[in-house]
Amino acid sequence: MPLYDFRCPEGTTFETAFPLSAVPDSTMCPECHQPARRQMSSPRLSIATSAEFKLIDSTKRSAHEPEVVSGRTGATKQGTRYTSNPLHRKLPRP
Repeated sequence: MPLYDFRCPEGTTFETAFPLSAVPDSTMCPECHQPARRQMSSPRLSIATSAEFKLIDSTKRSAHEPEVVSGRTGATKQGTRYTSNPLHRKLPRP
């Protein structure tokens, strides 16, 4: 839904989303509760592709809902290596 700019008699400007088929000429101001008239505003056009929009949306979503990782994926677990060298027995163990 597109956003529309409205301005009340007190001078407060605000944006509200309406479907294209039901855009009113005026709506109630959220601050002073007086009728606010719709203003002419610049269109919000973008030349981004759908892949770029998906990237933008996932970036915004990850800021508030980070993905939870349950374990290491794709990495092989390295076990402790056995050595028969007697000098290695004196080394501290992790």
